[in-house]
Amino acid sequence: MGKALDLDLQLCFSVYAAAHAFNRFYKPLLAPLGLTYPQYLVLLVLWKGDGVPLGSIGARLGLDSGTLTPLLKRMETMGLLARQRAAGDERQVLVTLTERGRALEARAANFPVAIGQAAGCSVIELDGLRQRLFALGRQLDAAIA
Repeated sequence: MGKALDLDLQLCFSVYAAAHAFNRFYKPLLAPLGLTYPQYLVLLVLWKGDGVPLGSIGARLGLDSGTLTPLLKRMETMGLLARQRAAGDERQVLVTLTERGRALEARAANFPVAIGQAAGCSVIELDGLRQRLFALGRQLDAAIA
């Protein structure tokens, strides 16, 4: 039974360790942009489609409003985005990029290439890994639902 609980044999630990490695890898890439990794993730959502409801950003990133709101406030102070109440529904907050926030997209465009090179994987291998990890997450969510 001891072997089954060996830390190095745990899938959860390998995912955890890889997540920390991603954070360490991205830190020097994001520093010149003045961004943290969570801020970068928010920008990735907004670069795909602007004028997004706050709740949709939270759902997409798996963050609750208590975590997301302070993050967005900091980004608004940095001049990267604006938050405003939706005209048709005052309860809904829409998040839009500023020109400064949009301009960072071009500066971050090569980040995926840098990850691929550092990982020593082809685009196809990385895509397969990404798809499998998302599938794993969905399966685990379904198992606890």
